[in-house]
Amino acid sequence: MRIPLPQLAPEADAPFPPGDEALDDPDGLLAFGGDLSQARLLNAYRNGVFPWFSEGQTILWWCPQPRCVFYTDAVRLSSRFRRSLRHCDWHVCADRDFAAVIEGCANTPRRGQDGTWITPAMNAAFRDLHRGGWAHSIEVRDGDTLIGGLYGVVIGQMFFAESMFSVQSGASKLALAALAYRLSQWHWPLIDAQITNPHLSSLGATTLPRVVFLAEISRLTALPPATPDFATAFGVVPGIVLANTTPLRQTR
Repeated sequence: MRIPLPQLAPEADAPFPPGDEALDDPDGLLAFGGDLSQARLLNAYRNGVFPWFSEGQTILWWCPQPRCVFYTDAVRLSSRFRRSLRHCDWHVCADRDFAAVIEGCANTPRRGQDGTWITPAMNAAFRDLHRGGWAHSIEVRDGDTLIGGLYGVVIGQMFFAESMFSVQSGASKLALAALAYRLSQWHWPLIDAQITNPHLSSLGATTLPRVVFLAEISRLTALPPATPDFATAFGVVPGIVLANTTPLRQTR
């Protein structure tokens, strides 16, 4: 007998069901309904839950098993890509144009995908989180031109990545590598990547059992952030630094 999917209460601070009650099929579906208010989203991320739904659907909330993550000292860049970074002027910064990054993630075509899960409501909700100081963009620039990036949510000492894009090949890889490099310097161990796929695996993503992931983020989100100003602390990371620097791992 199939157990009915829980519907969230209308109050923004209403609790989520425990993550281990998520469905096996579809993997990780936990609840539906509610809204995308700042309070509810922050409550969701603190509990390892994220929204994912298409235009026209009700809001769906997920907590998959296992959970895809990056350890910040284990992002992999190929030796070929590292060599290319030594001959370009790309650099990485944060929060100069969050709106452009989320638009890039929503609108850049992806092989094998039709449309986007970043609906207008999701776009507006994450812009609101950014204005509140919770959501941040990592931006790869060639001079002043934005050529790729990613965005996500920061709570305590945990970065919950949401989406990334490139308009020049490799730019999203550099965004991820720069994020991992900086977070590793701050001793933040994990980046949440939600659901694994071959591309993320090629960059060093691994999986954690849901129970382990939930325990880790409970600890990390309760810690004080390393800095009150994410963008200033992130600074500028030149691409050439990531071509030559450990702890980023190198593959052939």
